[in-house]
Amino acid sequence: MRFVHDTLPQRVSFGSGEAAASLEREVAELGASRVMVIASKREMDTAGTLTGNLRVLLRYNDVVMHVPVEVAARAREAAATHNVDAIVSVGGGSTTGLAKAIARTTGLPVVAVPTTYAGSEATAVWGLTEGNRKTTGTDPRVLPKV
Repeated sequence: MRFVHDTLPQRVSFGSGEAAASLEREVAELGASRVMVIASKREMDTAGTLTGNLRVLLRYNDVVMHVPVEVAARAREAAATHNVDAIVSVGGGSTTGLAKAIARTTGLPVVAVPTTYAGSEATAVWGLTEGNRKTTGTDPRVLPKV
């Protein structure tokens, strides 16, 4: 029996008590200096603490489960309006999913800071919902870089 596994090109950074410093280093490593932070209203304080040393141009909290297409469109427009060069998502699957929706059409790099394990932070799978229909797919552009 033959088995092939292609490893996805992603960095994973671990360190107890190091999240903010690690995030700052990883964003710098990407060469990013105009960041969009995506976090739900519930996670925005945590996101603020973690991203305090970054040049954040936009803090975005319009996060909805299953990423409705209209929510994704508004987030893409906000990213374009602010001319961001990277997305930092802080939260669970809905937050990461919204960042992926932006990355899928813009190519912007995503740095995912998961506060729960959804799996989305480690995959190239995206999903959008329109009405009652959810569409999913895979695209290497949506895999968080870090």
